[in-house]
Amino acid sequence: MQQLDALAREAVALAQGGTPLSAAEAEVARQLQVCNACRYCEGFCAVFPAMTRRLEFGKADVHYLANLCHNCGACLHACQYAPPHEFAVNVPQAMAVVRVQTYSELAWPPALGALYRRNGATLAIATGLGLALFLVLARVLKGSLFHAPLAGNFYAVFPHNLLVGMFGVVFGFAVLALAMGARGFWRRESPGPASGAAVGEAVTDALRLKYLDGGHGQGCNDADDRFTLWRRRWHHFTFYGFLLCFAATGVATLYHYVLHLHAPYPLASLPVLLGTLGGVGLMIGPVGLLWLNLRRHPLHGDGAQRPMDRGFIALLLANSVTGLALLAWRDGGAMALLLALHLGFVMALFLTLPYGKFAHAVYRVAALLKYAIERRQPNRLQLGSD
Repeated sequence: MQQLDALAREAVALAQGGTPLSAAEAEVARQLQVCNACRYCEGFCAVFPAMTRRLEFGKADVHYLANLCHNCGACLHACQYAPPHEFAVNVPQAMAVVRVQTYSELAWPPALGALYRRNGATLAIATGLGLALFLVLARVLKGSLFHAPLAGNFYAVFPHNLLVGMFGVVFGFAVLALAMGARGFWRRESPGPASGAAVGEAVTDALRLKYLDGGHGQGCNDADDRFTLWRRRWHHFTFYGFLLCFAATGVATLYHYVLHLHAPYPLASLPVLLGTLGGVGLMIGPVGLLWLNLRRHPLHGDGAQRPMDRGFIALLLANSVTGLALLAWRDGGAMALLLALHLGFVMALFLTLPYGKFAHAVYRVAALLKYAIERRQPNRLQLGSD
């Protein structure tokens, strides 16, 4: 039977001039056909207006709509065809399964994406600990791991140029890998040129996490069908915490190369304040997301993704905790040890960014931009509201 289903999917796809669908992609297409006939959820989020512009769903359509989905759960709890109905419509879960395929298929280089998907949590933590151990051993070979107070001078432990060289290469690799994935995603189904209004709408929706409000402003559905805004709030803490930490690094770079103000910086300086606020956000947000992840209903999302999700959350927590500990005890004799731990986890985070949960942010922004462009174009079907 499975072989017959696979042959049927391939025949339909080839008849449409497209690429054969995987089982997960075909399941999303099946469920969207049911949704297209019902349309009860048309006003919930961007997925359903985008869906009404299509009668058939090829590979590019399925991946576009899957990455447009924010997994808020509103459509699942409102659907009359959800399990245990024989139609078994669970759009958030089906979309989540396809999103993992997006990360894997568009990963660059591909082998790393497949490896991380299978061993997300283990690989993330092992990479962080391994890199931290490498830096600890490098410090031990240079001298004692514990030292007299250095007044927070990190460059007395690891030279500035060494750190810039190491992290410049790792950061450049992460940016290149993410850019290659985004390029592949965009070229699968380009909606046309982007206007300034479309770019502004997509950026605003991404920064606000608009579609985590459930389409009605009350938030995502909890396991017991209640609405809650906490998932959106935890994401905001995490997202803006990450941005603040990145801003702290950017400001410190400006201080060093443009203003010729070299670290260590006072506690009241802008780089330290931004880094502190970012570290706190990166601790509060991931703790909340982990709490939600551990108690989420099995019908919400894809259970097979949880090791990858938790690996990313664990890395974020390791970065925030070691960073704040380094700030608190930067004048102590264990600063070199704390610095090695923190730098190891930072490097591991950047190395795994293109292959884990962070990748969904890139593809989701791209999907939001596609939607913003598409909704400004005439709907040739005229079968539903836009």
